[in-house]
Amino acid sequence: MEGHVVLFALLLCISAAASASSQTCDPIEVNDNPWVYVTEELIGCWTSFIRQDNAEVHILRLNFGTSDSNMFSLEMNNTKPMNLILTSPGTYYALHNLHPDVKLYVKNDSKINLHANVHYNNVYKRDFPSEDEELVKWASQEFGGVTSFTTIQNLKKVTLTGTKGTKAGSSNCTLRNEDASEKHFMKIETAPLAKSCSPSPQNPNDETELHIINIPESAIPCNVSVHVETKKTSVFLRGPQGTTWTFINPLHTQFGSNNDIVLLTIPHRIPPSITLNSDNAVDVQRKALDYFKASTFTSYTEVRPEYPMVLLVLRNNGNPEVIETAPAPVNPTTTNAPHQMPLLMQLYTSPDYRSPMDPNTKVQSDKRIYAE
Repeated sequence: MEGHVVLFALLLCISAAASASSQTCDPIEVNDNPWVYVTEELIGCWTSFIRQDNAEVHILRLNFGTSDSNMFSLEMNNTKPMNLILTSPGTYYALHNLHPDVKLYVKNDSKINLHANVHYNNVYKRDFPSEDEELVKWASQEFGGVTSFTTIQNLKKVTLTGTKGTKAGSSNCTLRNEDASEKHFMKIETAPLAKSCSPSPQNPNDETELHIINIPESAIPCNVSVHVETKKTSVFLRGPQGTTWTFINPLHTQFGSNNDIVLLTIPHRIPPSITLNSDNAVDVQRKALDYFKASTFTSYTEVRPEYPMVLLVLRNNGNPEVIETAPAPVNPTTTNAPHQMPLLMQLYTSPDYRSPMDPNTKVQSDKRIYAE
């Protein structure tokens, strides 16, 4: 009898260990996360400018981390007439496939080593400035204007799609933080910015998704703009001290974070609701499960940004094209912005949305709230 008790206890321990391990997962680098789209908002512009000879003027500023590859490629054989200015501070190697109507400009002292299988003698050297604003001024004087300015971090490949590279509106290049993926005339491939994973198996009957976002302590504090495309979503957000998560459209979203959360549509700032010093993936996942009293989660994403402005989209998994149609992020620090009609949102103290909360009520850091 005693042997049976020991065996039963052992089986319980094994079952508990297996259950605990199935609730967590180890993140890996992926190029396409079906649940979360994340990108750094880098400096750039996009205008309607086109020269009288129908040539466009594009500027690519390339930045690379110390641990990333120093090789990239330019696929620009399917394109309109173009003046392309390429600038980067380091020593890199580029394989280019240029259309004869593409004129490529680099600095006189550029350390970008350009290689091609076919040469059309359309690579030129000029003495232009390195600073962004000054480079835009130089290009405007040299070519009459700038069609686009794009900053790319850790580039692997740029492919021009052959469509017009202009955007309706102003012809003046005003630099601001942007999501470069919106520029449909080129496809940008970069080194993955995030790691992600999902526990197995998922519960198909669970209507509420739980997404966990973790920015490790080694990353710089960021301003993260969060766009929610799904309903009935719980989001657990962890980042280094000084990180702020700004929700553009919370929908039916539950929050939990060790950082400040800003609800842009009210506006309302929610102080940290948890304390979590560890950035270990398993620790963060288990903390999220405990906080939301959940048995599993939908996705875990680990982001390592190198710039302070980040856009994060919680995607509708039934609509994989959501990142193509996501609206431009709102920069909460921008001044003199045009007046816009605010979205109406109500806060509740219960998950059934039956207990509305006064907007003037101060939210306690240990209380959970719900938004509709």
